[in-house]
Amino acid sequence: MTDPDYLDDSYDRRFETTVTRTLDDRVTLERTLFYPEGGGQPADRGTLTDPDSGRTWRVSDVEKADTIYHHLAGETANATDDAGDGGGTDATSDIDGFETPTAGATVTGEIDWDRRYAHMRYHTAQHLLSALLLDEYDAETTGNQLYSDRARIDVGYDRFEDADLDAIEARMNALVDDGRSVASYEMDREAAEAELDPERTRLALLPASITEVRIVEIEGYDRTACAGTHVRDTEEIGTVSVSGRESRGSGEERVRLVLDS
Repeated sequence: MTDPDYLDDSYDRRFETTVTRTLDDRVTLERTLFYPEGGGQPADRGTLTDPDSGRTWRVSDVEKADTIYHHLAGETANATDDAGDGGGTDATSDIDGFETPTAGATVTGEIDWDRRYAHMRYHTAQHLLSALLLDEYDAETTGNQLYSDRARIDVGYDRFEDADLDAIEARMNALVDDGRSVASYEMDREAAEAELDPERTRLALLPASITEVRIVEIEGYDRTACAGTHVRDTEEIGTVSVSGRESRGSGEERVRLVLDS
């Protein structure tokens, strides 16, 4: 099994590891900082590099099944632009028919930090919004999806009016400006089920085989089970704009939000 080091520190972006297996365009690693798609958060992107040969592969997708699989879209190589006055510039080009790194090879992984950090901000904002809507509107989150430039959540509620959206936006920005710390830690499942609000944690949806759960806590406001990546402080979220809502059928609303860049 791959050690999911992205759970230890969401701010780490570069690591060294060993390739444990190759399969078609996929590789598994001894440990990884690449987040696999899940919980409404998209997978990380980035590169794997063999420092001995200098070869680099693009990581195009990451998925978790029996272990974490890293999909490689192609190998890249430096190319020289001979145009103009003959001064060369480094460029990156895909190599057709690339070969994946071999099992046992030592590689360096580097995630696309701008993409990762955007997901961290949006995921933390989603936690705040889910807690707010549950506390103040008794609207339980039923689904969510994050992107690098927007997010949406679906909640059990009849209909939000414009005045509701304005109030939600104002309250979200007040919570952000509070500068509440955000922390994660492991908790015994039985203790979590006994101590935490089941409407927030939704632990009943997890397989019975999971006996330890990862809790993400926003200081003084929310504690919920989550295996995603988050910022350390709500101020990092930035200014929140509630960009709209739409009906998802009887008794369900979708709320959209964007953060300042």
